[in-house]
Amino acid sequence: MERMNTETLAVTPAGSKPASDNITLIGMPGAGKSTLGVVLAKRLGYRFVDTDLLLQEGTGMLLSDLIEQRGIEGFIEEENKLLAGLRCSHHVIATGGSAVYSEQGMENLKKLGRVVFIDIDMTELPKRLHTDLLTRGVVIRSGSTLQDLYDERRPLYQKYADITVNTVGLSTLEAVELLSDAIAADEEEK
Repeated sequence: MERMNTETLAVTPAGSKPASDNITLIGMPGAGKSTLGVVLAKRLGYRFVDTDLLLQEGTGMLLSDLIEQRGIEGFIEEENKLLAGLRCSHHVIATGGSAVYSEQGMENLKKLGRVVFIDIDMTELPKRLHTDLLTRGVVIRSGSTLQDLYDERRPLYQKYADITVNTVGLSTLEAVELLSDAIAADEEEK
């Protein structure tokens, strides 16, 4: 399989400062980042990118295979490299749930625009995650539970978020409406 050069997403001229008009979605696996991201991008007239897909294309491996072959630290290193090097403008960016482990990557995403935490309740997660976490390619340490993962990541999501939106109980369209309103309100404050 030919690897995609993830640098091809660099749509800003080489050497120029990347625009800060992007919207990055962070949150737990199953929070709806990719689903909401596509619809939000259509609504705003933005492009959409899923960093999990970029990671798969860039490494030539499924996320689960990347974790299996390189371990959790190797996965996080690859994800950090991708996120830290991302350059784009006018995009909704859906990240993998583990993006918050990548300090340089998250710093870059914050420079690229607003970071929105799609917050869902722990009780909602098992309903949304119908597959085994490891086969889905979720970065979770051996012996850890979904509750452990939630407790570990939630403070990191809160740390990096410019905006937090809880979408539990909302349809996709209702959630996108809430996201759009929160982003518009944040723009007015700035």
